[in-house]
Amino acid sequence: MSRRKKKVKRIIVPDFVYNNLSVAKFINQVMRQGKKTIARKIVYRAFDIIKEKTKKEPLEVFEQAIKNATPLLEVKSKRIGGATYQVPREVREDRALTLAVRWIITAAKAKKGKPMAEKLSEELINASKNEGSAIKKKEDTRRMAEANRAFAHFAW
Repeated sequence: MSRRKKKVKRIIVPDFVYNNLSVAKFINQVMRQGKKTIARKIVYRAFDIIKEKTKKEPLEVFEQAIKNATPLLEVKSKRIGGATYQVPREVREDRALTLAVRWIITAAKAKKGKPMAEKLSEELINASKNEGSAIKKKEDTRRMAEANRAFAHFAW
């Protein structure tokens, strides 16, 4: 029997504008130092910019971007007999969403010279079109998993 404490799964309330759980998680990832109202303003402003630029519903663009950036495979390091192998693994659904959101936000932060809302909207639009830094990160991860397919038998 494990001596560790059970991990408590926190319940996240859907955001109040779009009533969507994914958007709420996205806002929480954008948030820094507990400043949730600022994070909400950034995300909702980004959604307004998306609506202006694409003439589509921003929630559709957001969902498409998340779906396109979601990885199917990742590599985990596993130490076996003094050697460390990169073992490809399938990604759990909740972790896949977290990774996609993280990659999109990181790609937006990496850009310079514009307000965060504009950078975020650009990255979401690019990800919905299957291009941009977040998609590149997903492809790199998939390529790494494919290259280390020979070590898949170590995944247990």
